[in-house]
Amino acid sequence: MIATVLARALCAGVIASVVVVLAMPAQAQAPRPPAQPSANAVLLAKEIITAKGANKMYEPVIVEVVDRTKGVLLQTNPMLSRDLNEIAARLKTEYAPRVGEILNEVAKMYASRFTEAELKDVLAFYKSAVGQKIIVQEPQILDQSIAFAEGWADKFSQEVAGKIRAEMKKKGHEL
Repeated sequence: MIATVLARALCAGVIASVVVVLAMPAQAQAPRPPAQPSANAVLLAKEIITAKGANKMYEPVIVEVVDRTKGVLLQTNPMLSRDLNEIAARLKTEYAPRVGEILNEVAKMYASRFTEAELKDVLAFYKSAVGQKIIVQEPQILDQSIAFAEGWADKFSQEVAGKIRAEMKKKGHEL
């Protein structure tokens, strides 16, 4: 179990690092982004997030929060399920536009770490044919790499356990 979690974390970190390196312009000394990003930098960052399709991962947040809250309240009185379901459905629609708040903040995070020139380069990359290919292929590569890393970590875990048992046996301990 721990090996699986570690493998997933390792794999996700490696893939994220590769994506960042691929997305960065080939400059030896990149200029530093401003401390407070400009409105244009934030717009560019939003375009990048949207081009990558990453904005779609924020959409379920509203539904999940409303459903979780409804579930907690339903535990206090199961007889209120009909009314709670009605209110929850209405709130999901009412609050749906608030997903934009998440997109804005994430865009600011990007814009505060990259210059406008870098953001333009990243956006151009994601709009290019190879950028589009990465967007399509990356989820499959991530799934395959996680599966590989999990199997590798399981085998490695067995190897480490065997080595520890052997070393402990030398010390007179049987595990």
